[in-house]
Amino acid sequence: MVTLADKVNTLPSLRVTVEAHGLMAKKALGQNFLLDRNITDKIIRLSLDKQNMQNYSGSDVFEVGPGPGGLTRAVMSAEPRHFTVVEMDERCVQIMEDIKRLAPEKMEIINGDALEVDFSKIGCAPRHVVSNLPYNISVPLLVGWLKAINAYQSLTLMFQKEVAERIMAPVRTKDYGRISILSQLQCKIDKLMDLSPECFVPAPKIWSSVLLFRPLEKTLSAEQIQKIEKITQICFAQRRKMIRQSLKGYAKLELAAEKAGVLLTMRPEEITPQQFLILAENLS
Repeated sequence: MVTLADKVNTLPSLRVTVEAHGLMAKKALGQNFLLDRNITDKIIRLSLDKQNMQNYSGSDVFEVGPGPGGLTRAVMSAEPRHFTVVEMDERCVQIMEDIKRLAPEKMEIINGDALEVDFSKIGCAPRHVVSNLPYNISVPLLVGWLKAINAYQSLTLMFQKEVAERIMAPVRTKDYGRISILSQLQCKIDKLMDLSPECFVPAPKIWSSVLLFRPLEKTLSAEQIQKIEKITQICFAQRRKMIRQSLKGYAKLELAAEKAGVLLTMRPEEITPQQFLILAENLS
């Protein structure tokens, strides 16, 4: 029997595809293309292995900014129940149309802005997001998915390495901040691999990292997220100040700090995600 992976393997190489469509990456769209199928296949394999999955059978998968389709091909080869891609670049949409012809009933192409698309309202669970994220909107996209994390089984996302380090940063480090706290309160995060600039066309000046996010058993409510965002915004806007200064406008600060096991002389980078949660819940 001919599998979807067999059909994907009949497509022209990614380099031939790029040349045929005159596809030079656009800096304005944050584009850096992965043209090595060995790498894109490895990303999907590592993600599936970490989740103890053989493939995406029975799952809906979503991709932002597929570009020439390296990850797209790897996902399609992993037999998703349904696959939705969101792409702004008309040239890349044409490439997606070629891939869709392999299994038209399985694939949907949205030509638009991913920041305006709510994947949690599309398709059915289990949902997985897989993406080499456009660098210029990677954090806003992540925050949106984190706020609705219970709608997803996993997020397999590529970031600039420095952004990935901020996401995974432990307390009491210079990279620790608001995105570290929200990410770590919502998800178990694993680094799958680092990628050198030479893996991309055009080669960026920085390394990239692929992270796997899986929702924790207990995640934050919308109300808790709102409180966390407010408190961390205040604190990290003045990250060198002690919290007795940055949060002095709260009448219940001393009691909240005691409940969180936090000293008023501590700075925000010394306070764990769980302590920030307790602070936020008791400062309202």
